[in-house]
Amino acid sequence: MAQLSKILASFFYVGYVPVAPGTFGSAAAIPLAIAFARLAEYHWLAAVAAFVLLTAAACPIAGQAEAAFGQKDSGRIVIDEVAGYLAATLLLPASWSVLLAAFVLFRLFDVLKPFPAGWIDRELGGGAGVVLDDVIAGFYTQAVLRLLLALGLL
Repeated sequence: MAQLSKILASFFYVGYVPVAPGTFGSAAAIPLAIAFARLAEYHWLAAVAAFVLLTAAACPIAGQAEAAFGQKDSGRIVIDEVAGYLAATLLLPASWSVLLAAFVLFRLFDVLKPFPAGWIDRELGGGAGVVLDDVIAGFYTQAVLRLLLALGLL
């Protein structure tokens, strides 16, 4: 079970990239975000449900991977970046301008950790703390993207 949690938490070994694994984890989520956008074209609620299920599964997986790696929020755990990037792009058009802007903004918010993301990262333990700060960064990204889309800038 420990090996499976490492595989899933590293998003199929993407987290083992020696430099900037979080950035690579976010980039690896782009094809999944495109798939979610295509699913949303047919049924938006199915895309939301898939996101919720993935995020709910990511929390215990990240917690188990922390134990398996013997390290709190190990850099090899990138399933949180995947969930966060999906939060950033959920129900948005999968154009390259949106996907690229989401990537840049999500990485920025993930690093800056605006409230309550930073608080959750510090205070909420286990896999939920690992994943939910990134999901919040994703929702901040989503808000900025929606504003840029409404202003016709994307």
